Amino acid sequence: MAAQTKSKLPFLKTMVRKGRPLKRILTTLKEHTVASAIAFSLGGIVPILASAFIANHKVRLAVIVAAVSLTLVAFGGIGAFLGRSPMVKSCAIVLIGGWMAMAITFGLTKLIGSTGLEL
Repeated sequence: MAAQTKSKLPFLKTMVRKGRPLKRILTTLKEHTVASAIAFSLGGIVPILASAFIANHKVRLAVIVAAVSLTLVAFGGIGAFLGRSPMVKSCAIVLIGGWMAMAITFGLTKLIGSTGLEL
């Protein structure tokens, strides 16, 4: 009986068993990597552009939350369209997840006393 080796990427084993060739799986992984990099880059640029010229801290914070919320809904809608899933549910999931991430990040920066970059 041959010794079985455990794959470090168990999903590859499952996908190959379903009849998908390994080359197509790796291509799909590369596509997902590029799409993720683009989404993170665009997602990071939005709050910077939205708040770049606003001096008042409270107004800047509100503008960032509004701009990022609209972007999250747009990304949720794009993902729903491409994935052929329910639009409202996908947008809500992405929006609520983004709000949670923003709240956690804001809370942690307040906890450690970060005041931002002083130029």
